[in-house]
Amino acid sequence: MMNILARVSRGVLEQFSWSNAVLAFDYDGTLAPIVADPARAEMRGRTRELLDVLTGLYPVLVISGRAQDDVRRLLRGVPVDQIVGNHGVEPSHGSPRLAAEVRRWLPVLERRFADLKGVTIEQKVFSLAVHYRSSREKKKARVAIARTAAELGEVRVIGGKQVVNLLPLAAPHKGIALERERDRLRCDTAIFVGDDKTDEDVFALDRPGRLLGIRVGRSRASAAAYYIPGQRAIDALLKALVDLRRESLRARGVAR
Repeated sequence: MMNILARVSRGVLEQFSWSNAVLAFDYDGTLAPIVADPARAEMRGRTRELLDVLTGLYPVLVISGRAQDDVRRLLRGVPVDQIVGNHGVEPSHGSPRLAAEVRRWLPVLERRFADLKGVTIEQKVFSLAVHYRSSREKKKARVAIARTAAELGEVRVIGGKQVVNLLPLAAPHKGIALERERDRLRCDTAIFVGDDKTDEDVFALDRPGRLLGIRVGRSRASAAAYYIPGQRAIDALLKALVDLRRESLRARGVAR
C-alpha cells in the first residue's frame, strides 16, 4: 500500500480528481472518529466544512453500514448526492423478504445474549449489528456471536471494530452499491475511502483506472492500493481533493 498523501502519489490523486469522478466515503472511522457510543459519532467541524465544500465540486456519496436515516441525522444537512445505508441495501434495494429474514434473527440473538453484559444489538431493518465494545469479556462475546450466527442459516457475517454485522446473503454489498450509484450519476471514475472489513467489498473490485480505493490506516490484509495514516488524516485528503478539483476547473476556465 502507498500513502495517497505522499508526494509520489500526487499524480494518481490528481488524475482521479481531474476526471469525471464520484467521491464516496464510509462514515464511522472515516468521516468521523470511532467512539464508544455510536449514536454520538460526530464529524469534526473542519471535516464537516470540507465535506460541504466538496459537494459543490464533485458528486459525493456516503456509503455506510448504518441505516440511511441514521447517517442523515449525523450529516445534519451536508448536501451529499446520496446516502447509501445498510452496507448497500438502502435506499431502494431492500425488500420485505430481507427485512423479514432479519426480524427472524432478532429474538434468537436477544435470547442468546441476554446474559452477556455490554453486548448490544442494533436493529437496522435490513441488517443487524452486534456491538461488544462495552463488554468486559470480549473474547467470550466474539465466540458467542460467531456460534449464534452459524445457527441462523444463510447469513453473511462481517466483522468490524468491536462489532459484528449480520446481513442476508442476498443483500447487495458496498461494492455493488458504489457501481450502481456511479452509473446513476454517469460518472466515469470513483474514489472510495473506508476503514473497515465491510469496505473491502469496494477495495476488491477489479476496476483499474476507474476506482481509487483508499483505506484509513495501513493494512497488509486490505485489497486497497492506497491508504491515509489514520482517521485524523481525512481532513488533509479532503483538502487535497478540494484543491486539485479547483485547479482542474481553473485550467478549463470554469469558475467555481
